[in-house]
Amino acid sequence: MGSEKARNNALVKLTDKIRIKPHIFKNFNTPVYTFLRLIFGQLFRSIFPANFTGLNNIPKKGPVIFASNHLSHVDPIFMIAGSRRKLHFLAKHEHFERFVTRFVVSSTGQIKTVREEGGGDALSTASGILDSGRCMGIFPEGTRSRNLQPPFLGKGKTGIARLAASYPNVLIIPVVCEGTRNFMQPKKHKFPRFWRPVTFHFGKAITWKEWIYHEKGGNLNEEQIYELADQDSEKQKEKLSELYRRFTDQFMITLKNMGAA
Repeated sequence: MGSEKARNNALVKLTDKIRIKPHIFKNFNTPVYTFLRLIFGQLFRSIFPANFTGLNNIPKKGPVIFASNHLSHVDPIFMIAGSRRKLHFLAKHEHFERFVTRFVVSSTGQIKTVREEGGGDALSTASGILDSGRCMGIFPEGTRSRNLQPPFLGKGKTGIARLAASYPNVLIIPVVCEGTRNFMQPKKHKFPRFWRPVTFHFGKAITWKEWIYHEKGGNLNEEQIYELADQDSEKQKEKLSELYRRFTDQFMITLKNMGAA
């Protein structure tokens, strides 16, 4: 394996070719979210029977991707309260069109998915969040688990890998939530069952850069990455699809090994 400089240069070249075009936010102010997070964060952690582990794995500064299994509407709220970082999640634009849902998604740091002429989509919006140095919260499964019985953890979508490849040095923290389905089960509980305990595990962070060079990950060297960057679009897309799927599958295995049911 070559020097660290050679590895960095190879990855920079590939990243320049495949990076998701970020949506540029002209106004990123979320005053309601900021107020509620600062004022009620400590109160939330004190009142509810919540246990947070692995908090030492969370950096205090810099962009981070928090990626978790998804069991309930309340998962983002507990992730924000536990991490003590200002996380942003993506929400459908329809949620911003009604007063009640608009307040809920705004107060939990969710951002309207930008769909505009020129290719803006969910990943472009997520890329814009990271590009501005903020933290992104995502659920690799793409939606809450629809299973009525375990296993609840589904197959991950490769959006997490595409986002990681666009920001190869950004930390990706695996998060596992336990108990939130009993706390507030979708389509069954109209109100949270506040007495039900929940646990959130924040695992050891990884980066795309670490993964793509690791023998048990992408298993590529700098020469292979240069070659991938220079390939024609069809072959490049085929190889990247393989890498994205492998990364995503391994990440979901990590969540399962951490306790995601």
